[in-house]
Amino acid sequence: MLNEILIGGVTATVSGLIGFFISKKITNANFDIYVEKAKAQAGAIENEAQMLLYKANIKSQEIELEAVKLYESAKERAKADLRQREDDIIVKEQNFKRYKQNEEKRLQDEVAILKSRQVDLKRNEKSLDSLKKRYEEKIDEALGAIEHCAGMTKDEAKIVLFEKIEEKSRAQIAHIVRRYENEAKVEAKKRANYILAQATSRYAGEFAAERLTNLVHLFDDELKGRIIGKEGRNIKTLETLLGVDIIIDDTPNAILVSSFNLYRRAIATKTIELLIEDGRIQPARIEEIYSKVCDDFDANILNEGEEIIADLDIGVMHPELIKLIGKLRYRASYGQNALAHTLEVAHLAGIMAAEMGGDVRLAKRAGLLHDIGKALTHEHDGSHVDLGAAICNRYNEHGVVINAIYAHHGYEEMNSIECGAVCAADALSAARPGARREVLESFLKRVTEIEEIASEHTGVKQAYAINAGREVRVIVNASLVNDDESVLMAKEIAKEIEEKVQYPGEIKVNVIRESRAVEFAR
Repeated sequence: MLNEILIGGVTATVSGLIGFFISKKITNANFDIYVEKAKAQAGAIENEAQMLLYKANIKSQEIELEAVKLYESAKERAKADLRQREDDIIVKEQNFKRYKQNEEKRLQDEVAILKSRQVDLKRNEKSLDSLKKRYEEKIDEALGAIEHCAGMTKDEAKIVLFEKIEEKSRAQIAHIVRRYENEAKVEAKKRANYILAQATSRYAGEFAAERLTNLVHLFDDELKGRIIGKEGRNIKTLETLLGVDIIIDDTPNAILVSSFNLYRRAIATKTIELLIEDGRIQPARIEEIYSKVCDDFDANILNEGEEIIADLDIGVMHPELIKLIGKLRYRASYGQNALAHTLEVAHLAGIMAAEMGGDVRLAKRAGLLHDIGKALTHEHDGSHVDLGAAICNRYNEHGVVINAIYAHHGYEEMNSIECGAVCAADALSAARPGARREVLESFLKRVTEIEEIASEHTGVKQAYAINAGREVRVIVNASLVNDDESVLMAKEIAKEIEEKVQYPGEIKVNVIRESRAVEFAR
């Protein structure tokens, strides 16, 4: 290829010179001179081409030699790698053979041990059979000797022996009979009390419905069927999501929402009212409305707390405490609304502190926060005193406030005029006739305890006590709890409720496991 390029270059040069001569109209005399010059130039070019060709050949040889060296080096490395792998394979084969021999030897030893144990077992069985025969023979000999000495058969001796024992034990038998009769009377009384308590609980519905239900008005009775949904789909979604008991009966244009939790019941009532107003009652819409209502309630609670703070004129307060004050509207203590009680205590404490020369604003603040822990008892374990003191300490409330929280239940001594005013105001608000009903509070305490027992188990997302505390509905995380574990969880929760909670009748434990996959098409 290089030769062809050089020849082409020489040819082009000669052609160029001829063209030049023609264009210049050179004479014959001068033509020879120019031809000689052209030949000289062509010879120089050819020499230069030969030199370049020579250098190219030398370079090609160097490249070929380097390639050979690289090939040989790679070949040596490949051979070394192959030898190493062959050595590794040989070592592994030897190790495997050694392992196989050891395993075979171990199995042989175990087989030998089992055979020896089998032989020992057969020998022991034979020895046991012979000992059993000898034992029976000795028993027969002893019975024969006794019958010979006593002059009676075995059956005759047994009858006489039982008669003597009966005579001597008559007093003991009478004592045992009296004891069992007394135990039977006590047990019968307990059983009768249990039956009475169970019967009494059947009539607790009217009393509880007065304070534990909300009435939702319907403009058409056909809406009841839509609320129930096809095969009960809608009402199941409502009860599971809202954690309430929805009662649909023959009452015209009305349904009942029942729950001991005031906050949960208020959210459920508002959700159902919006669903009825919207008209689209189906599971997806129910979840959407429920989420919106929860957000609205959170905002309303904060606004109500801010209004209370402004009305009382007690200064700046942390937003979390303000939100908990608003949430007290949905808590009750012995049938008395917690927010109403708190406001009464705050106003009374302020009046008494003013009369006694104390700090009115601080007394009102302590009165407003003395029961703040009650807003947390549904979500956290512990007494409202400890919960209230903990959250007030977290947000750097005044020491008088902390002292009032502890002192109004006698956990600490009162150390200020303001604290004394709060304690006196709390007693006045709680002790006035008709302010509290302990029966309702004991019922609320029982159902709250049932929910807490269920919520403590691993994998539980939500737990709701419904149907006046006769059923607990437990919703578990499907990714953490399978179907078999949900059955065991139901039994464990039922057993724990039996051991820890006092209740009439029975409580149904209903564990619900649901898998849900959500994806969006965009």
